[in-house]
This record gives sequence, structure tokens and C-alpha cells, in this order.
Amino acid sequence: MSSRALADAPRRRVGCIDFTIIPLSEAVGAVVQLGITGVKTGTAIHFANAYNIALAEKDQDYREVLRRGDAVVSDGMSVVWAGRHLHSDVALAWTRVYGPDVMGGVLSASGAEGPRHYLLGGSRETLEALRLKIAQAWPDAVVVGAQSPSFGTWSPEELQARDEDIASSGATLVWVGLGTPKQDWEVRRLADSLPVTALAVGAAFDFLSGSKRQAPVWMQRSGLEWSYRLGREPRRLAKRYLWGNPTFVASVLRHHPKWKR
Repeated sequence: MSSRALADAPRRRVGCIDFTIIPLSEAVGAVVQLGITGVKTGTAIHFANAYNIALAEKDQDYREVLRRGDAVVSDGMSVVWAGRHLHSDVALAWTRVYGPDVMGGVLSASGAEGPRHYLLGGSRETLEALRLKIAQAWPDAVVVGAQSPSFGTWSPEELQARDEDIASSGATLVWVGLGTPKQDWEVRRLADSLPVTALAVGAAFDFLSGSKRQAPVWMQRSGLEWSYRLGREPRRLAKRYLWGNPTFVASVLRHHPKWKR
């Protein structure tokens, strides 16, 4: 799979965001190639779902961050369903490109020739568990560095030290799991600062490390994953779903008025 696959893939709008339409297997292959061949200028890849669209609808600066992305793929089933209905010309190719699935697929395809992985995000315990999981499940994957950033706002000195650590590690892929929307801002910043491919993969660190349980596959496929996660973490995720889901629907209707008829 050519690393041009993401850049050449068609784009279609759902709500206020333009999504890159590419099947999961092709997305994995494209990221692997980006990680092996490297990039001359930084590449930002975002994984967006209904909540990302809701946030972008209300925050113009965040919307511009996603619109500047080199690829924005469909992390949630509600985005996939809306996109298929709105854009029948690409419906067959429009599949869920879920952050944990992409990260797991890329790690599985990794070897001595690359990619070279850097992990940014999560608690120290989660990072340790994730590195152990990678060593056990994907022993050929080369992890060249990891960092659990402090909470809050980072100083210019902290960001410079981070960039220097990533650059000196020789990383070609930087997996960013800092939570939405913070990780999208950081992916954009990294791509503007370093010749790496940075990917905002959400809860992938928690799920792949085993720190948190994923919803059963049938719930993921039926679009009910949000209810599973809300049930397990109601206080943390209440806004994401109880505010985010209706705002997502409103955004789709606003930007695609034919759905009002």
C-alpha cells in the first residue's frame, strides 16, 4: 500500500468536517508505509467521531485544526452511517477506521525496517502496561521512546524538550493519546515541528494496554459503544455523549440541509 493512499483518497463532509474515505486495511497499510519511508514534512492524522464534530461545530479554532489535518478518518460508527447516506458515491469504501484497530494493525505489521514508534500520552502506569503489551503481542515492533506528559498547559521549554526527545529517538510514527481535543492540537503542533507522522488515537493506549475494557464487538458494530462506555465512566463521559450526540446530529442537519426534508 502506497503512502500516497491517504493523500489521494476522496474526502467528503459530515457535519462541519471533511473526512478521508479509506477502508481500514488500506489505512493501516498507508500508515505502515509512512512509518517505513518517513516523511519530509510532518503529517497529522486525526481519528474523529461524533464528539469531535460536535466540538468543531462550537469551536472555530478546533475546526480549523481538523480541517488542516492531512487525513481525518472515521473513528465512530455514527460518522460512517451519516457519511454513507450523504455520499452514496463512496459508501462502499466508507468504513470505520478506529484508532485502536489502526494502532494494533500497524504494530502487527511492524518489523526491523520500521516503523519506529513513539508513545505520547497516558499515565505512567498505562504506558508501562502498553509497552509490556507491545513487547508480548508485537515483539517485532520497535518502540524508540515514550512519555507521559504532565496535566495542564505545557511551557515552551517542556515542548522543546519533548520535540528534542522525539527527534533524537529517530521515531517515524508518534502515537498521541492525550484525550479529545487536546491530542488533536498536539498532533498538529508535532506535524508542524518535526518530520514525523503524528496520530491522535484517543483511547487506544487504554484499550491496547488492557487498562480499560473495550465494548463487545457487537456493540461497536451496532453503534452502541457509546452506551457501554458511558455506563462504565458516567461522570467523565456524560458531556461527551449527552451533549455531544445531539450536537453532532444538529451539525449534520445544519451542513446537509437535504436531511431536513
